[in-house]
Amino acid sequence: MAVEFPAPYWKDYELIDSGNGEKLERFGKYVLRRPEPKALWAPSMSEADWKRLLHVTFRPGAGFGKAGKEDSGTWERSKKMEDQWGIVYNGEPGAETHAASDLHLSLRLGLTSFKHVGVFPEQAPNWEFIYKETARLSRIHKANGLPAPKVLNLFAYTGAASLAAKCAGADVTHLDSVRQVVTWARENMERSGLDGIRWVVEDALKFAKREAKRGNKYDGIILDPPAYGHGPDGEKWKLDELLFGLLQNVSAILSERDAFMVLNLYSNGYSAALGETVVREAFHGAYREMTSGELAFNDSFGKILPLSIYVRLKR
Repeated sequence: MAVEFPAPYWKDYELIDSGNGEKLERFGKYVLRRPEPKALWAPSMSEADWKRLLHVTFRPGAGFGKAGKEDSGTWERSKKMEDQWGIVYNGEPGAETHAASDLHLSLRLGLTSFKHVGVFPEQAPNWEFIYKETARLSRIHKANGLPAPKVLNLFAYTGAASLAAKCAGADVTHLDSVRQVVTWARENMERSGLDGIRWVVEDALKFAKREAKRGNKYDGIILDPPAYGHGPDGEKWKLDELLFGLLQNVSAILSERDAFMVLNLYSNGYSAALGETVVREAFHGAYREMTSGELAFNDSFGKILPLSIYVRLKR
């Protein structure tokens, strides 16, 4: 199992410190304080130092700790800041040629009532994987006179992974059950100088089942399902109950060769070994390579904060 970190050259995000169930982060020019249950240790900096750096703090509300509402609360500003601002992510240069990557993401951030700000920065290693795999498939398709590879992003949120695939030449379908975040993703596409993404507001499981019945195939599928959620028509999503069935449908709509899948899981109690097992069983071993691990940050004092697990599959 690997532990992967965003590359140190990314200057628009920094985990400054962590501890006592919180993290101190810089997104671009602003410093945020947010709850982080996995930060079980003591902070390395003093409370006075945290307060000196802070622009805004997230305060958990009445729903904190309740399924589906565990991240609800309010923001308290301690310094003047904008309601919305932006950050940029530029992809890793070629390891051998050192040529600049075509992966350029411009992302709009904002303070939401659910602790989130519009991006999960620990996902940067997944963006790199998606970009590189899609670019490889694009070269294969072009060499064989085939259309651009089709990539489906389920539970796609504000679209950084969708944009990574688009930067690599994919025909991208971006699906989320919340119309407002799909609109946010469209804005990120435009900010990044891209176009042509297909937007879908629908329940992910319903969509995957329908695509399987129709016999539609995708060359890349990305999944980042929450522990709990609701579809646009009130469909209930519970990860423990529905993940395996979703993955079975994903297996049916993923192309049989020259294809990839990325699964990301934040749910506490899920391990990379569990992720590998559920993927292997859902796909019945029909893949040529599978890797798994954790996505994490080093804060500026060297404390490792793991935030999610991933499983990546290639056919």
